[in-house]
Amino acid sequence: MAERILIIDDEERIRKLLIMYLEKEGYIVDEASNGHDGLERLKFMDYSCVLLDVQLPMLNGKSILSEFRKTKATPVIIMSGQADEQSRVEGFELGADDYVIKPFSPRELMLRIKAILQRTKRSVFYTPELYAKDVLVFPGLIIDVNSHKVIVDDSEVLLTPKEFDLLLFLAKSPDKAFKRNEILRAVWDYDFYSDLRTVDTHIKRVRKKFDKISPKVSQMIVTVWGIGYKFDTSQNSL
Repeated sequence: MAERILIIDDEERIRKLLIMYLEKEGYIVDEASNGHDGLERLKFMDYSCVLLDVQLPMLNGKSILSEFRKTKATPVIIMSGQADEQSRVEGFELGADDYVIKPFSPRELMLRIKAILQRTKRSVFYTPELYAKDVLVFPGLIIDVNSHKVIVDDSEVLLTPKEFDLLLFLAKSPDKAFKRNEILRAVWDYDFYSDLRTVDTHIKRVRKKFDKISPKVSQMIVTVWGIGYKFDTSQNSL
């Protein structure tokens, strides 16, 4: 079955251009020209990926993303003319999986969509050589690699694909410290504008979600000052 993608953008020429490229790749495409219609479509239809403009009439993209992330972890790519670091960080803090600056290359965007959808289907880090089993179990935390589910103290935590990949990358090498640029290359596959704050923002989001259920599990993601982050199993011993 073809995957369905939603474009929410008020510029008709951009929607038409993206529809042409997406349909050529075999996707089913829906479109919305304003924030209100976009949010309504998200409420009643399940999508494989959402392409979201920020500056929209009736309801802006950030408000849509904030509302959408309360219930769903569907991959979202922000498309914006705001190229400053603060705008990108705000987008990631709200739950974006990627941030594309306008004007952008449609071909590059197609590659980014493919990469995100591949991660959604299965973790890029999972291989039989890396894991002896498909479920990683830690005190208070279960990571199901195949189903992309994360359980904290018997409660499922809704993570976006990027958040899941970040957690899995750290958890598969317990107690090993990784530099931010190492995490960036491994989880995003490219040096995302060399913006290391992307990593910090996603770490913050995962910690916040865990902290609502179990502060002990949240503390397993440790900041290693001067280096980056590690998954510290000693923080939550049995």
